[in-house]
Amino acid sequence: VTPSVLWSNPTSILGANQRIRVGLIGCNGMGFSNLSSFMRDPEVDVAALCDVDSRVLDRREKELTDAGRKKPERYKDYRKLLDRSDIDVVIIGTPDHWHCLQMLDALKAGKDVYCEKPVANSIPEADRMLEAVRSSDRMVQIGQWQRSEPHFEKAIAFVHSGALGKIRLVKAWAYQGWMKPIPVMPDQPAPEEVDYAMWLGPAQKRSFNPNRFHFNFRWFWDYAGGLMTDWGVHLVDYALYGMKATDPLSIMASGGKFAYPNDASETPDTLQTVYEFDGFSLLWEHATGIDGGNYGRNHGVAFIGNNGTLVLDRGGWEVIPEVAHESWRKLEDQPKMEAVSLQPSVNEGLGRHTDNFLQAVRTRDASLLRAPMEVGYHAARVCHMGNVAFKTGGKVFWDKNKGTFTAQEANNYNEVQYHNGWRLE
Repeated sequence: VTPSVLWSNPTSILGANQRIRVGLIGCNGMGFSNLSSFMRDPEVDVAALCDVDSRVLDRREKELTDAGRKKPERYKDYRKLLDRSDIDVVIIGTPDHWHCLQMLDALKAGKDVYCEKPVANSIPEADRMLEAVRSSDRMVQIGQWQRSEPHFEKAIAFVHSGALGKIRLVKAWAYQGWMKPIPVMPDQPAPEEVDYAMWLGPAQKRSFNPNRFHFNFRWFWDYAGGLMTDWGVHLVDYALYGMKATDPLSIMASGGKFAYPNDASETPDTLQTVYEFDGFSLLWEHATGIDGGNYGRNHGVAFIGNNGTLVLDRGGWEVIPEVAHESWRKLEDQPKMEAVSLQPSVNEGLGRHTDNFLQAVRTRDASLLRAPMEVGYHAARVCHMGNVAFKTGGKVFWDKNKGTFTAQEANNYNEVQYHNGWRLE
């Protein structure tokens, strides 16, 4: 689909007070997808683009102007974009290790924020961000767009109806067959078009390597948390939503680099994480290089109840009944509930999600937000807990009242260390 079809090209100005001027920080992936969704609204103006890679800025600028949009201002330092008083909304689409500082700075600058998931690269960062959002009057939406997909909401309403009976186990998983090994490459000078020092920001200083840049940053601990946080926040979020839960009692994880032990990535390509909650368990599974997930789906969430199991993914949801066994010899066993055939998705999640955010921005009503900071906060924390458990190699316990692990080793993995002169206040 060409940009001219994707985006509205406003032909009339409805008044400066009715228009929303947007600045995008991080233009290479989901950041620009989010901006494209914003631009469906004819009252949205693209004021500025910020990216450390001028090649990305060149490409995105051309796409905008080819679609009839006014040429935006360009920046490599996001702080200069935030200095502009005429920008109302900031989209944060940078790697995970940048989300915290950029959101905090955007809030200080008085901007409303649409921030990509996961909200943070650590639990302490998420804590600080939640505090900042709650103490501000800004609208903040997290890019967990499944919260705006109607079939997800209908599935959770069914879970909350009680028809499944007692739910004692929830499964969430992401099996990603398209993800192949990352070949080992030598360090090399950063491209001259890239402000590599700004890309690193608070992360540990390292020589430039193409494997650690752009999309593949996800598989290195300095910048992200692997599939556990990349896909996990989407799916674990719905597990928590369905069970009305936030804080596990304990976590244990097992896995490693089993598929591609010698490739360049650091995060596990295979992982099973068990969360103990009050009254149920949550099992997270992920694997790269294979698609053979649960119930024939390469991703999803399953709520397993005494009467039946609801299976949910981006394609839709269905209910598989349990069978009542009166005795082991009886052949005419009866289902405990009626089956629900596949209820398909309408695939409008991202568009509805950005529309919802813009509505909240216009009305100044944060109660309208489908994925406020709290939603991103709880999902990110639980996913980071899984990574901490994996790093310890044992079972860890979470103290909800203190907001810390009970063991010092686990808390050591939970610490935040900023580098290169950047500080988390």
